[in-house]
Amino acid sequence: MANKQTEYQGYRPPFSLSAKAVGLVADIAAQMERFAIRMEQDDALRLRKANRIKTIHSSLAIEGNTLLESEVADILDGKMVVAPIREIQEVKNAIRVYDEFERLDPFSMDDLLRAHGLLMSALTDDAGHFRKGGVGVYSENGLVHIAPPADKVYPLMSDLFDWLKNADDHLLVRSCVFHYEFEFIHPFIDGNGRMGRLWQSLILSRWHPAFAHLPVENMVYSNQQAYYDAIAQSTKQGESGPFIEFMLGEILDTVRRH
Repeated sequence: MANKQTEYQGYRPPFSLSAKAVGLVADIAAQMERFAIRMEQDDALRLRKANRIKTIHSSLAIEGNTLLESEVADILDGKMVVAPIREIQEVKNAIRVYDEFERLDPFSMDDLLRAHGLLMSALTDDAGHFRKGGVGVYSENGLVHIAPPADKVYPLMSDLFDWLKNADDHLLVRSCVFHYEFEFIHPFIDGNGRMGRLWQSLILSRWHPAFAHLPVENMVYSNQQAYYDAIAQSTKQGESGPFIEFMLGEILDTVRRH
């Protein structure tokens, strides 16, 4: 008699799936094959480079980097750009991380730390390491979230990675839940926003390779306030359902546009 596959029994982050979210998962799956065909056409290489430039620009602009897309393109091509040293360093670091994109394992916490080390090199003293102190998330109106204490970061991240790797929920859903929980834990002193968006893109690319050219960073950049509102609503409810629904909607809209 064949062994019956056992359901994952470990830690489960709190989340709910609305009927709308379930429908969005089905719609995204149906649209992805059309996008994959588009990325195989003659101008695909040009499109991929353009998307990479847009991705780097979008992710850094969300965090306050003022460089233009054209300046990001110049740095990528090895040209001289006159700009603040830190902002140039942020772009160079992001280029290094995305060069490693296909070699990063989204289910590996060690790879997450390695990616953070690349992303924040020469920008923070603890690049590649979880934070050792407390941290708060601020908006224009003041403190909006106090992250869990530093001594809880490693066990919380370990549990989250265990669930990400072993749970049987659809990977589209797991990518959204991971993104929200990552931002809630805020495991690093700096670079949490960039890393959360990067890691969801990486998770999605393991579900469908075309997501390497359709990154989450671009989606968030075009709709930042709604992104932060969805995070806030999920935090208020104590589960990531609103964020899941928002991100799945953004993913579907982006796939359709492309």
